[in-house]
Amino acid sequence: MKLVHLQRFVAIVDADLHVPRAADATGIPLASLYSAIDTLEEETGQPLFTRAKSGWGLTEAGALLLDEAHRRIAEAPTPTTTPAVAAGGKAKASKGKGRAPIVKGQPKPYKKRQGR
Repeated sequence: MKLVHLQRFVAIVDADLHVPRAADATGIPLASLYSAIDTLEEETGQPLFTRAKSGWGLTEAGALLLDEAHRRIAEAPTPTTTPAVAAGGKAKASKGKGRAPIVKGQPKPYKKRQGR
C-alpha cells in the first residue's frame, strides 16, 4: 500500500466521509481520490466504505485499515522539501544571425555604399 493512498483514505475519514470536501482539503481532483480508494479496496480485498444515497459509512475493514493507516503515516519519514529553483530571466526572441556591430568611423555594414 502506498503512503499517498493511505493519506487520502484518512483525509476522507477526517472530512466526515464527505469525498468532495476531502478532495478540496487535500488539493487533488475528485477522480484521483476515488481511484485511490478503489486501489486500496482492491489491495485489501474488502470494501472500506458502505456507499448509500444518504452518505458513506466506514465498514469494519475500513476501521481496521484506519488504525493501520494512522500508524504507518506516523512511522513514515518526513518528506524532504527541495527549495524551489528561481525562474530564469526573460526569454529573448531569436533574431537570426543578427547584424554586425556598428564601429565608429566605418561604413554601416548593412547599408550599401553609393557607387559612382
